[in-house]
Amino acid sequence: MSSRAARHQGGDRISAPAPDDAAAPDDVTAPEDVTGAPVAEAAQAAGTTAGKGTHDGAGARPGWRRAASGVLTVLAGLLVLAVLVGPDRADRLTPGTFLRLPLEGLLGLALLLALPPRGRRVAALVAGPLLGLLAVLKVADLGFQTTLARPFDLVLDWALLDDAYGFVTDAAGRAGAIGAALGAALLAAALLVSMTVAVRRVSRVVAEHDRAATRAVAALTVLWVACAAFGVPLADSGTSSLVAAHAAQVRERLRDRGTFATEIVADPFRDTPGDRLLTGLGGKDVVLTFVESYGRSAIEDPGLASEVNPVLDAGYGRLRAQGYAARSGFLTSPTAGGGSWLAHDTLLSGLWIDNEQRHRALLASDRLTLNGAFRRAGWRTVGVMPAATQPWPEGVFFGYDRYYDCAALGYRGTKFAYAPMPDQYTLAHFQRTERAEADRPPVMAEIPLISSHSPWTAVPRLVGWDDVGDGSLFAHATARIESPPDAARAGYRRAVAYSLATLISYVETYGDENLVLVFLGDHQPAPVVTGPDASRDVPITIVARDPAVLDRITGWGWQDGLRPGSAAPVWPMSTFRDRFLTAFGSTPGTVGTDPGR
Repeated sequence: MSSRAARHQGGDRISAPAPDDAAAPDDVTAPEDVTGAPVAEAAQAAGTTAGKGTHDGAGARPGWRRAASGVLTVLAGLLVLAVLVGPDRADRLTPGTFLRLPLEGLLGLALLLALPPRGRRVAALVAGPLLGLLAVLKVADLGFQTTLARPFDLVLDWALLDDAYGFVTDAAGRAGAIGAALGAALLAAALLVSMTVAVRRVSRVVAEHDRAATRAVAALTVLWVACAAFGVPLADSGTSSLVAAHAAQVRERLRDRGTFATEIVADPFRDTPGDRLLTGLGGKDVVLTFVESYGRSAIEDPGLASEVNPVLDAGYGRLRAQGYAARSGFLTSPTAGGGSWLAHDTLLSGLWIDNEQRHRALLASDRLTLNGAFRRAGWRTVGVMPAATQPWPEGVFFGYDRYYDCAALGYRGTKFAYAPMPDQYTLAHFQRTERAEADRPPVMAEIPLISSHSPWTAVPRLVGWDDVGDGSLFAHATARIESPPDAARAGYRRAVAYSLATLISYVETYGDENLVLVFLGDHQPAPVVTGPDASRDVPITIVARDPAVLDRITGWGWQDGLRPGSAAPVWPMSTFRDRFLTAFGSTPGTVGTDPGR
């Protein structure tokens, strides 16, 4: 349409024959559209064609063009409407969501009608790309809400694009990751271009039919006000709320830099010497394991708990028969659906780390972490990171005495979906290289278990511990259970059940009087598994054979067993470090001492 208008900037005139007793007007000009071109050409062209109409179907082409133009206009309007009222969450993506009247659309139309032609052109050229960016933002929010149960962070989440690419590479291969990246880029470009074209087309039609458009906007505005006054959901202002929320998010991120800098230095255990840390755990091997995506829903959602809870209950019965006891509660994670490192940071540092800005600030600090406290107190600290397939700078901050990444673990079997190796192999290697060693100091190990990481399409089988070896056994089909990609809930509950069964079996096989196992979830799985608006709570359990260990946490109110009930206490994950240090004999240090890291 724009090229057709550009060919007729001169402004053709249309005159009609006057009756014999009336004079023709001196100057009859056609109204102009937003580009200044007259709209009379269509009538003139139609008259010319009619004069030549001696062939069949001579007038069909102009009719086809008019119909196509009308269809394109309707589609442009619907596209603008869809972007304005479209939701940013998958659970709200229903047909009824689009049957709304957006306040922002009415205000935009009113502005177009009030502006002169030149101003209208400028407004359309500005509004089109802005609506395109809004569409991209809503798609980003939709993706993040679906996977991480939160909106896209305009300040910090750009750094996650590299992590997302790495995840897709691990799960679908390099070709799949490149295809996904290209698809995302093309989608963003298509949204920007299509919204710009759509807004310009709507603007031109509004200018051509300004009187009818003015009446329609006035009537719809009255309808919007009436619906808003009586709470009818037809009235919508979601776009304004979305933009305001993201603007507030940007302000909060900028303000939080100073806030967190103050929090990070406020540490009652910063100067505590090693001989006053963790005295209640002397001689114990403490194994801290994060079970990937093990959330509260796994033990409370009937569709998930049906497979997970029997593993925990039967396992606890066997552990009790061997003299073990356990206490369980809940922690609220700073993240959901992903971002495991934020949960690790939060638990170990005693600070609420819910974004990349805080994560980076923590790594640049000398904050005493839980594993740092064990190291100061004389434990050998070990980091076992089976998913670390690339250099991991966080290891320097946590200061492990020994560190095992994916390559150092020496696994020779096949991978399982995202997980490079089964949890059983990870624990078996840790046992061989660390706990089986004679004449050693007590060990404190941090071990993320990743067999329950999405996409849950391949889950290992538990095998005999003596058969684990170098992992070659897991290359056989009999050592894995496949799940279809669309069976997320079934695959998830099977994977979590496997990870928990593996932990219980490890304690049964290698546990002793000096083993203390702390296991917890890092975060809930994605909303595709939990459903919308799930809590961020994760179960946490401490298992020990020595009754003196659990006696120290009697005041916590945690419940007996491997799984907490619905009435179990719920703490922010950031409170665990200080509670744990205090319960097991640590006392705040004296400012001015220099105990070392």
